[in-house]
Amino acid sequence: MSPIFQKSLKILVSGLMLLSSHFLAATPREDFLTTFLLFSGIFLGMISINYWSKNSFSWKYVFLLGLGMRISVGMLVPNWSEDYARFLWDGKLLELGENPYSKTPGKWVENPASPISDYQLGLFDDMNSPDYYSVYPPLNQGAFWLVSEVFVDSQTLGVLGLRILLLFGELGVFFLLFRLLDRWNRTSTYMIWYWLNPFVVMETIGNVHFEGLVLFFLLASVFALSHSKFGLSGGFWAMAAGLKLLPLILFPAFFFFREITKKMSFWIVFGVIFGGSMGILFLGESYLKFFESLRLYSGKFEFNASLYYIFREVGFWIQGYNMIRDLTQVLSLLTVVLILFLCWKRRPIQVAGLVDLMVMVYLIYLILQPVVHPWYLLPGLGLSVLAGRKTFLLWSFGAIFSYQAYGNPENWENPLFLLLEYGLVFLGIWLDYFQPKRNSNFETINHEKGTFINSLQ
Repeated sequence: MSPIFQKSLKILVSGLMLLSSHFLAATPREDFLTTFLLFSGIFLGMISINYWSKNSFSWKYVFLLGLGMRISVGMLVPNWSEDYARFLWDGKLLELGENPYSKTPGKWVENPASPISDYQLGLFDDMNSPDYYSVYPPLNQGAFWLVSEVFVDSQTLGVLGLRILLLFGELGVFFLLFRLLDRWNRTSTYMIWYWLNPFVVMETIGNVHFEGLVLFFLLASVFALSHSKFGLSGGFWAMAAGLKLLPLILFPAFFFFREITKKMSFWIVFGVIFGGSMGILFLGESYLKFFESLRLYSGKFEFNASLYYIFREVGFWIQGYNMIRDLTQVLSLLTVVLILFLCWKRRPIQVAGLVDLMVMVYLIYLILQPVVHPWYLLPGLGLSVLAGRKTFLLWSFGAIFSYQAYGNPENWENPLFLLLEYGLVFLGIWLDYFQPKRNSNFETINHEKGTFINSLQ
């Protein structure tokens, strides 16, 4: 292929990716066929650009294309998720000086403490869980409040404000991935798997989910740790956990990381920031409502699960009914035990080994959960770019199959699509951890080849 033809083809593919991203964001999630075709086309474009970049990588080109994709989806109201309505609802209550944990939105509308505006009623109508207390931690609520203060009583501008916050986080992710890949002598093209990934673009800027910002704080923690800034690293981890509680599952990985086991500054700063942010819940009885919703969420819902669905069918066969509450408790205990054992067994001695262990912790957690919304994958995907793992990359494509459920009124999940999605996931697990001749101890980096030397011994 001549250089001129390749350059022309690259420009054409880039333009199609930008246009397709916009149309993808404009496509209702109920139209799964169109969604799948557009998503697959952009994903194929990402693979093509990665291939062409092996001989000539331009970070400026990749950066501008990924930024353009994010801007192209950011011009539309989210079509794939209604979570933004709850974000703006909670932010409005805080702006009014009300406690978003004190009552459910349904109760607020029935018995308002202050007059309900048309703006709030519009948010209420768009909400998908008006009868549940807020499950967003105080630090996340702070972001909602900030947006509500700046963009008063405008749903369109409110969504724009959320996107601006998340875009800053995405820019930070790009910078940190670029610096960490360079520091560890990893090939820079790896960042394409995150930055040009249509899954990432849609779930962060498109659907305004904060897991992208969580990834930024996790990468900042890793970056600080790689420079022996232990207190700063603990603080960034606390920010990630303060936004979404899920990063707390990384506690054993940090605890058994030999570099920080006895670094008190890491633990003190983490405790002060995380404890301070969560401590707000204990003013009054907000924590009761907050944890009540978490308990209901973990024992009532099921969506896009893998091993859980297999265990559920076994439960039907043995007991004759859905054992969701018991299964959730058993799988939660199994998750904790497996993560603790894995982290104790590995005890990484290098930051690179810690990152690889973090990827495995996220993977174990998600594989055993009864609810796996696509955006839950974002932190694991970003970390796996550094670790050179394939599972989350394959999953980022397979996750599109979960949107098939929205194409029918009952949100019925077709087992065939679940099989396709998790077939890719378990293929990735085999390639990453069981493929013959792949040896790993989660520790060493081969600087010549730019790959982790991994072992499951």
